[in-house]
Parts: sequence; structure tokens; C-alpha cells
Amino acid sequence: MTDTIKTVVLGASGYVGGELLRLIAAHPTLELSAAVSETLAGNTIGNHFPALAHCYPEQTFQTTATVLDAVDTDQNLALFSAAPHSASAGAIAVVLQSARAKSLNVHAVDSSADFRYKSSADFKAVYGIEHPAPQLLDQFTCSLPEHSQSINTPHIGHPGCFATAALLAAVPLFACGLAETEVFISGITGSTGAGRRPTAGTHHPERHSNLYAYNPLSHRHVPEIAALIRSASNEEVAVRFIPHSGPYARGIYITLQANLKIDMSADGVRQTFMDFYRDHPFAHVVTAMPRLKDVVASNYCHIGIATQGRQVVITSAIDNLVKGAAGGAMQWMNRLWSLPETSGLTAAAPAWT
Repeated sequence: MTDTIKTVVLGASGYVGGELLRLIAAHPTLELSAAVSETLAGNTIGNHFPALAHCYPEQTFQTTATVLDAVDTDQNLALFSAAPHSASAGAIAVVLQSARAKSLNVHAVDSSADFRYKSSADFKAVYGIEHPAPQLLDQFTCSLPEHSQSINTPHIGHPGCFATAALLAAVPLFACGLAETEVFISGITGSTGAGRRPTAGTHHPERHSNLYAYNPLSHRHVPEIAALIRSASNEEVAVRFIPHSGPYARGIYITLQANLKIDMSADGVRQTFMDFYRDHPFAHVVTAMPRLKDVVASNYCHIGIATQGRQVVITSAIDNLVKGAAGGAMQWMNRLWSLPETSGLTAAAPAWT
């Protein structure tokens, strides 16, 4: 497919929404048709995101009700959602219903948690509320592009940013039968992972020069990580996860520890990971330990490996807003439309910021 694809972004005024707008502006096939923000409707994108003013000098935010006004009947539509958890599914349902009325060919990728679980009961168990659009659950698959060669649904629920970094480190261990089925994961995230609206935990005076754990062993990404490891490897793995808030804006750094089934050298494990990700251009197995600045603002994940006897340590570094959300979503959208998976995503990290 080479024709331009009209593109809509729901929840476009937040950090992930802004990243989607940035990536779409440089994409060779996707063309922004509507950026949705109910609270900012009528305001220009450039006024809200000055960094994007040259990309969208006149375009304004719209309401959900008007997103398809510029899309003709029988056209193709790429629908991204960066709306908050529990709000995203309802907004997607509204747009999909309108799209059916116009006979549009639609693929949707959701960056919220609304389509990360296969059942409404699993969603309620984690988030404590009824699923806002249970009729759509069987139309979505949740997985990383690196861990699903084919899918049989028209839409995708993208894993969370912590889950993305953890899964890229964990899945080869279990899919290739290297490790015992218990894994200990420590992860540090930047403040953008908490969203654009300030809270006590993300306010700069609290975060600057500070580091602290939160929700140890009970973070809501734990069941998501365990379920997606199981889906990708057919292994039931006990996940012990401790997230931390870091004193920087962007990036996630994961340190994973597990016991190997047999003694292996770091080179041996590294080769297994390299073989596993051989056809996946955004997962790079590096010889040293990864560094955040080498991946921040890019769609790449760097993975490092160390062993001592049967003990293995896997480290992974990603940008939480790109590979962990907007960039991973674009990877999926590229695949859904049979575009090169790397389209619009190959820019390197700035590194020296």
C-alpha cells in the first residue's frame, strides 16, 4: 500500500499524543486528518505544542464528533488513541461506529490499558472498573510487534511502557527455554510516564535529584507482563516487579534477574537473543550495558546481558513515550497496513542531550 492514509489521533494533547503527532508529521504514508482533544478543540496544535508549530501551523484540535468530517466514504483510516485508561475504549467505539457508517476501512491502535486484557473480568480485576467497551475486546490483540509474527484481529492494544521494556528483556529467556520460571525485575521510569498533568509524585521539586520505589510487587503492570510472557512463550512465569520513579523526563531502564536452567556464558545468552531478534530492527542486543541516552527519543531498545554460572542479568533501555507507546503503536500501524515496519521510525536517538 502506497496511497496516503488519513490518520486520527484521540487524546492528542498529552505526551503520548504529542509524540504521535511528531511521528506522523515525518511519516511517508500517514497524513494527519484530526487531532482530538475535547478540552482544546479550536486551539491550534502549534500553540499547545510549540515544537510542532512548523509541522501543523494552522491545524486545530477537534472534538470526537467531528473527526471523520474530512474523511471520504470508502477511504482508509488509521486510528490511534492516546486517551487515558477507561476513556480510550469509549472514544474508539464512537469513532469505529461512525467509520462503519461511512464504509471506512479502519485499523486502530490503542496506547491505553483498555485493550491489554482478553476479557472484561481480567480488566476489572486490575483496574477496579467495568470495561467501557466489552463488545470490542475480541477485535483487539495485545502484544509487542517483536513477539507476534501474525495477528487475526483488525486492531491492537499496545502494552504499557514498563511492560514493553520488561517483555523485550524477558520473552527470549522463556520462549527459548533458557530460564527457570521466576523473574525479578527492577525498573526506573522518567516523569513523562505519569502523564502531562502534574501530581505530587511527578512535580519537579519532588522528582529532581530523587529516586524512589512505588507499588513494589503490586504494580498494575505485573499481571500484564505475566500474561504477555505466557502468550509469547507458553510459559507460566512468576513476575516480581519493583518500579521506581527516576529524576529525569524520558526513558525506562529495566534490570531483570533470573536463574538459567544450565550454566551459560554471557556470549551464549547474547547469541540466543540476537537470533531471537534477528528480524526485528528495533531490538538491538549490545555488548556493553545499555545507556538511556543512546535510545531516548528513538524507537530502539538496547539490551545488555551478563551471567555468572546459572544467574543471568538482562538490562533493557527504551524511550517510554516512543518505543513504550507512540513508536510501538506506529510499528503496529505500519504492519496493519502492510507498510514497512520501520516507516517513520528510524531516526536515531539524539544521544548528547
